[in-house]
Amino acid sequence: MLEFLGTVGGAVLGLPGVLGLALGMMTRNPIFGGVFGAVVAVIQAFIFAKFDFGNIAVFDLVIAIGVGVLAGVVGSAIRVKGTVA
Repeated sequence: MLEFLGTVGGAVLGLPGVLGLALGMMTRNPIFGGVFGAVVAVIQAFIFAKFDFGNIAVFDLVIAIGVGVLAGVVGSAIRVKGTVA
């Protein structure tokens, strides 16, 4: 359980969470925001695995993609809510 929470926390505070939120705030479409977050997560995992897909842990990649998608959608929602008010 602690490994799961640490992985989620690391993804939220890492590139998928922070950059996914920022890229999501660049668009008003939540689908694009989610895609941007997922792409950031895959690129981050690929870079930290030294450009070898064999070194990527599937569990960490799935968590990072999920967090990136959620961060991108939340970023889009922030953008939409900020423009309406």
